[in-house]
Amino acid sequence: MRKIKGLLRLLRFELPFSAGVCVVMGQILALGKFASIPETTLGFLSVFFISASILVLNDYFDVETDRLNAPDRPIPSNAVTQSEALMLAISLVFFGLILSYLINIVVLLFSVLLLMIGFLYNRKYKKSGLPGNLMVSFSVGTTFIYGGVSVGLPFNNIVWLFAVIAALIDLGEEIAADSMDVQGDLLINSNSLAIKYGNKMALRISSYIFFFVILLTFVPFILRWLPAIYLVPIAIMNVSIAYPSLRLLKSGNNKSAGREYIRWIYLGTTLGLLVFILIRLFEV
Repeated sequence: MRKIKGLLRLLRFELPFSAGVCVVMGQILALGKFASIPETTLGFLSVFFISASILVLNDYFDVETDRLNAPDRPIPSNAVTQSEALMLAISLVFFGLILSYLINIVVLLFSVLLLMIGFLYNRKYKKSGLPGNLMVSFSVGTTFIYGGVSVGLPFNNIVWLFAVIAALIDLGEEIAADSMDVQGDLLINSNSLAIKYGNKMALRISSYIFFFVILLTFVPFILRWLPAIYLVPIAIMNVSIAYPSLRLLKSGNNKSAGREYIRWIYLGTTLGLLVFILIRLFEV
């Protein structure tokens, strides 16, 4: 049971789940309604598996850093071996690519692109600081476009807007998370913004990004791309971004509190997206 729990923890379920939700959101934004059940299911699951495989590889390559920053993670705590983690990642990649192919060949190419970016980040660019942060945030934003592509509509304006919003939220989270991991990142000679300019500056940059995102969320209403009812999920997202962002600025060197605020932002924005989908369901 300890090994099974360790393998499940490697997935960090809420993160690939959020990625799958973003794909469904991209489909809804592109079509103005839910895609067919097969398109929705395949879109969600393909990105879920692709995202989960990248996260497992992240733990696989980050063993030494995690021994210092997160010794309770499955591999450094010896709940799972590195070889077991690698086999899990390969299995997830296989299922993700098969499901992508079942949608269409363009989606398969997008999946391969996401895998390549994820592999390069985990293998080489995680220590690069801002370039690595941008690679991760680009991948997150791409999930919305992935949704549009999966239903044959890759160039919808609102899909691209939400892709930018998702990418910026993730960028802010990445920069904030780096400020929580300075000690371990120094060990691996990381070039993170927190190391280059200090924790306070990194958290300030992160908060600027988050508050810019809040401003961007009003664009679809100003341009009348969405009806007013969608202000409800947007409000949930904005509160989930604003309050933890302010708390992050005051968290200082409290790593556990800082990580918890980052988690609030991620889960709160995911909740906002789920409410968006529910409203769309009842509209239809």
